[in-house]
Amino acid sequence: MKFVAAIGRAVLDFLPAIGRLAIFTATSLSHCVRPPFYPRLIGRQMLDIGYYSLPVVGLTAIFTGMVLALQSYSGFSRFNAESAIATVVVLSVTRELGPVLAGLMVAGRVGAAMAAEIGTMRVTEQIDALTTLSTQPHKYLVAPRLIAGLIMLPCLVLVADIIGVFGGYLVGVYKLNFNAATYLANTWQYLETLDVVSGLVKAAVFGFIITLMGCYHGYNSKGGAQGVGAATTNAVVSASILILVSNYLITAIFFGK
Repeated sequence: MKFVAAIGRAVLDFLPAIGRLAIFTATSLSHCVRPPFYPRLIGRQMLDIGYYSLPVVGLTAIFTGMVLALQSYSGFSRFNAESAIATVVVLSVTRELGPVLAGLMVAGRVGAAMAAEIGTMRVTEQIDALTTLSTQPHKYLVAPRLIAGLIMLPCLVLVADIIGVFGGYLVGVYKLNFNAATYLANTWQYLETLDVVSGLVKAAVFGFIITLMGCYHGYNSKGGAQGVGAATTNAVVSASILILVSNYLITAIFFGK
């Protein structure tokens, strides 16, 4: 009976957390579409999420494309199917690896920073000071980050797709000695608009998840420095898990039969 009681206790603890998250999400979304807006704050968050994340996302993308080309060659050469390497690289990067890896990298960089910043504001009572000054915390702190995440993650993923395909091209042409024109022709021949669009839709969802988890855990942190550290960890872990779960759901919607 202790085991059953532990399961029941976990479920009862989980349900209020889901309710708090749903209320926080609805409140934040309502402030994203209602004036007043803070364009300067939105621009600063777009710069932080997009521009400053380009190096880590670009490095991840180019080496992923290079490794994918090498691994595809080592497998396809057994079946004399080396001509499919370009197609596999471009489809894998645009559909899956570009959005997912970019989302995980941004979650580790941006989600943790958001949780730490807002969590510090919470434990030092700066959020209470905003309320005292008649400034809605959701409007000032959360809404600009959500809007910036929705806009900048697709931009980052589009750049990551280009860099990842270029990494596969470098390995295919300069290491595996493929003809450059043939490799590019195979890349464009089987690439469809849906492949790119599905990746960008995933990126927008991932951007919303990352910023939402960072803001939620930071906003509800408590207990001083230890609470801020826990909020940072929870933000990264929860965002990463939700990215993987939502990735499957969106893939099932676009490509499931």
